[in-house]
Formats: sequence, structure tokens, C-alpha cells
Amino acid sequence: MGEAIGTNSGLGGTLKFDFGKDGSVLIDGKSTPNQVREGTGDDSECTVTLTLETFDKLVSGEIDGTSAFLQGKMRVSGDMELSMKLGPILQKARG
Repeated sequence: MGEAIGTNSGLGGTLKFDFGKDGSVLIDGKSTPNQVREGTGDDSECTVTLTLETFDKLVSGEIDGTSAFLQGKMRVSGDMELSMKLGPILQKARG
């Protein structure tokens, strides 16, 4: 994911993907260059909780974030504005 995001994610904040028992990933959009690392602790402004399966579907474009959220497959807590910036990040990850 770090390679797909590059040096500037466009987030301007910190967003964590929480995969439950499968771990978590933090995108630090405040650091220069932006960093992607293990998302331990509550050090994010926005947390997106979902399964790895749903995340894979988001990255592949099989499902979009709005649909995942409305279907209850993805929960968002914290700064909702940051979660709205996920679309371009997921497109970068698709390559």
C-alpha cells in the first residue's frame, strides 16, 4: 500500500484501517513523506473498520466505499472528512 500511496496520499491527516484480528494499517498523511505502517494504538484521526475481504473488494473496485458503508461492511469513526478522501487512495492502490 505504501508504494501505491507514494510520498503524498492527499489525506492531510491520519487514517487507520482496522481489520480486527487480522491487524491494522495506519496511513500518516501528515508526515513528509507520507508513511504507511502498522496501526497500533489509537493514534489516528479517523478509523475505518472492515474485514480484509471487504478491503480487497474496495481496492479491486468490486465495491465502492459508499456501498460498503451502507451495507454495514465498513464502519467509520472519527473525522468523516478523511474517510471521504479514500476514493483517490484506493484508485492509486489499483494501479
